[in-house]
Amino acid sequence: MAESRQIAVMDLYKTYFLDGIEVAAVQGVSFEISRGEFTAILGASGSGKSTLMNILGCLDRPTAGVYMLEGVDVARLSRDEMARIRNEKIGFVFQGFNLLPRTTALENAELPLYYKDGILAKEREMLAREALRAVGLVERERHYPGQLSGGEQQRVAIARALVNNPSIVLADEPTGNLDSKTGREIIEIFQDLNVKLKKTVIFVTHDQDIACFARRQVWLKDGVIIKDSTGVL
Repeated sequence: MAESRQIAVMDLYKTYFLDGIEVAAVQGVSFEISRGEFTAILGASGSGKSTLMNILGCLDRPTAGVYMLEGVDVARLSRDEMARIRNEKIGFVFQGFNLLPRTTALENAELPLYYKDGILAKEREMLAREALRAVGLVERERHYPGQLSGGEQQRVAIARALVNNPSIVLADEPTGNLDSKTGREIIEIFQDLNVKLKKTVIFVTHDQDIACFARRQVWLKDGVIIKDSTGVL
């Protein structure tokens, strides 16, 4: 069983100081995620879900506790080692898309590959095109973000997250800027990544209708897990 465990979080805390006031964003959280799981992290604004996602994505460090990622204690990594693990193992998708407006869909999808040594321009383009194909967007690869719908922009962002072939895909409110129909289409793409490409997918949402697409739902309130359930799709 330990071999399948990809993420292990033990007694995790994260505290911020805002204007001299201590804010406990995450308080004693513990859970495990196995390879190939499809998990939603739910909670209202201020519940700690985005803070937890940033820690899982090696964008932030916990104040206390342990975070093991594929057997590696993340707290012991240097800044450069954390950057490397982010680029190699984790793909990120954000609510705001975060696309460069003056570069094409193909060029946006290529971006993470510029941080990888030894990849030629032709290989970058090939990998980016494959990632766009995986999200059904090859025919729009030469379009700029301003020429794409919100759903298409989020597909480009997913392609960019996939281009390095990460084992884990993290998404923070990936449907938050989309209408309900388009949001469902985007979540169905994540389902395909999970089922067909065997990616571990973890996404943050406040939308219970979207969370129902996940096999597992982890509920946070005031930085504490109040429910951890497994559903059937």
